[in-house]
Amino acid sequence: MSADRPRATALAVLRAVRERDAYVNLELPRLLRERGLSGRDAALATELTHGTVRRQGSYDAVLVACLDRPLAQTDPVLVDVLRLGCHQLLTLRTPPHAAVSTSVVLARELRGRGAAGLVNAVLRRVAERDVDQWLSAVAPERATDPDGWLALVYSHPQWVVRALRDALVANSRDQDELVDLLAADNAAPEVALVARPGLVEVGELLDHGARPGRWSPYAAVLPDGDPARIPAVRDGRAGVQDEGSQVVALALAAAPVEGRDERWLDVCAGPGGKAALLGALAARRDARLVASEIAPHRLELVRQTVAPLGDVVELRRGDGRTVGAAEPGGYDRVLVDAPCTGLGALRRRPEARWRRQPSDLAGLGRLQRELLTSALDATRVGGVVAYATCSPHVAETREVVADVLAARPDAEPVDLPALLPDISCQTGTFLQLWPHLHETDAMFCALLRR
Repeated sequence: MSADRPRATALAVLRAVRERDAYVNLELPRLLRERGLSGRDAALATELTHGTVRRQGSYDAVLVACLDRPLAQTDPVLVDVLRLGCHQLLTLRTPPHAAVSTSVVLARELRGRGAAGLVNAVLRRVAERDVDQWLSAVAPERATDPDGWLALVYSHPQWVVRALRDALVANSRDQDELVDLLAADNAAPEVALVARPGLVEVGELLDHGARPGRWSPYAAVLPDGDPARIPAVRDGRAGVQDEGSQVVALALAAAPVEGRDERWLDVCAGPGGKAALLGALAARRDARLVASEIAPHRLELVRQTVAPLGDVVELRRGDGRTVGAAEPGGYDRVLVDAPCTGLGALRRRPEARWRRQPSDLAGLGRLQRELLTSALDATRVGGVVAYATCSPHVAETREVVADVLAARPDAEPVDLPALLPDISCQTGTFLQLWPHLHETDAMFCALLRR
């Protein structure tokens, strides 16, 4: 008996994430194509992979209670197998005999009979209780350690729990929403599509089983199935793009500017989703977009994504921190989709919660401020800059904007929610979206006028 393909594929992704810092959303589709998985097999492999990574913190606490050795001293490959088994037993409620036996086969194929025996014994112990019973047994007391309880039960590092609570409060939300936000991070999101204006109408996506989006007029939501089965997605007239990302591009395009409106810039364009939507919108106004990206592999992704737009998008390899000095006042609209911790996209990038550390914030903060300052320098008087992150962390959002504005008397915030009255966000002049409220990534956006 050999391991079935969905479980073997999920395990291969887990190993790639751990061993070479791969990204689930890139590694899994590649392996699904290489191994010819589709339909129910692809759906199972996807749930096994994403679900196991999302809930890794909870499962590790259960495994510690079931192992006779520290988790750190257990073969990492077997830990991956055990986590995969936990997800099947505790969340998918796979029949124990199936979850245990398939995990034993994986362990035997990779590490031999002794490893198979260990996996068999541990997962049989896991199967003795359901998920609620296990969490009750291994979680700290909620009354005395609320952050520890939330971190273990909802499988987030404690620093992320605290950061998300702070972000809710800073954006005039009730901190009691934190439980709903953490739960939303652990829910599998539906696939959001964008119909790039001028290339395809949303109706063509709806004809293939999608439904209209909530916030973007170009959005459609695909409840299930492979988006690549839709011809418009295959040929690049449409693409996979979270509605929050679409809203950021739409906000920049909607902001009024004084005078000309011909030259637009995306200073951190990779992998190209926002650039493609901005380019399509620019084409309708006889404007052109410069899409700049410092990383060659990401620039190639931008090239592929914007190819259907023709020459309306000019590609450049460059550092967004230098564009202001190189082309002062050269652009009418500028997007800074800044590198960040990604804490707003944990539904789609589950490994980020375990990979990022609080120490990352200092370096990212410097980069974010430098990019925004450079973008303002590159914007002409009367033009606008959109600063966006896929993180709600206060240190990456409000604090960055406040610090830059304090040093820039030539810039002022634009009332972004007034441009998007249909989106309730309670953030003053900024936009902050939330997975549990808007069913999008937790995108932040601020508009600044030069």
